[in-house]
Amino acid sequence: MGRRRAPELYRAPFPLYALQVDPSAGLLIAAGGGGAAKTGIKNGVHFLQLEQINGRLSASLLHSHDTETRATMNLALAGNILAAGQDAHCQLLRFQIHQQKSKNKAGKAGSKEQGPRQRKGAAPAEKSGAETHQEETEFSVENLQAVQTDFSTDPLQKVVCFNHDSTLLATGGTDGYVRVWKVPTLEKVLEFRAHEGEIEDLALGPDGKLVTVGWDLKASVWQKDQLVTQLHWQENGPTFSNTPYRYQACSESGTFLGLGTVTGSVAIYIAFSLQGVFLYGCCCCCVSDLSL
Repeated sequence: MGRRRAPELYRAPFPLYALQVDPSAGLLIAAGGGGAAKTGIKNGVHFLQLEQINGRLSASLLHSHDTETRATMNLALAGNILAAGQDAHCQLLRFQIHQQKSKNKAGKAGSKEQGPRQRKGAAPAEKSGAETHQEETEFSVENLQAVQTDFSTDPLQKVVCFNHDSTLLATGGTDGYVRVWKVPTLEKVLEFRAHEGEIEDLALGPDGKLVTVGWDLKASVWQKDQLVTQLHWQENGPTFSNTPYRYQACSESGTFLGLGTVTGSVAIYIAFSLQGVFLYGCCCCCVSDLSL
């Protein structure tokens, strides 16, 4: 008997490249698109409301934000500010949610027309002309600052993240440079080359340190632009010959280290001791999660 397929939560009208969840607001933010190619596939950022209905998770579209010819490839979230990687640029977006109560007159007694749907738990109107209250959600998105963050021959921002208090934003891309920007002005405060080739992932820690991993098989810890420590897969990783392994992602928590391999296995270790806590064989892509 095969595995049960998970129920579909939402189907976007474009290829999905980035997801963010805001648990405090119950929002799922999905982004992607077809890019500048004239294929008829739109580019956008969708804001979805997550709810539990009869014990099952449901997602309903609150707002669709058109990003014109730019597909969003990566996202970072800080409060109601989104940092969206679009080609060689980073675009800041601010979204607002407003809940308003509107008053409506109930239909006449015996009328076949239905009045507006009431909020859950609201008492039905008992007489003709009674007022009902309905909550309406207004959702708005505005474009803030935008800046070019990658300057290679074929430029692409691959990763973006905020620091712990959302005052700084770090970006990395195909040119191997880390750039740090003030929020929300996007004034550049730091720039240095972290890797030979593309940057796969980065994370800003609360102590000001920065962790980066790249296509050059290296994982590095930086204090501003000064290298603190570094791992190289061929020197510090498992000794396999002719393998495509490399460090692929980094985590802010530093508690666990997750490792996925091309053979389909997934393992989770305690970061400071490398004691194994979970091992599962499955079919997956090669993803290595490095916590430093």
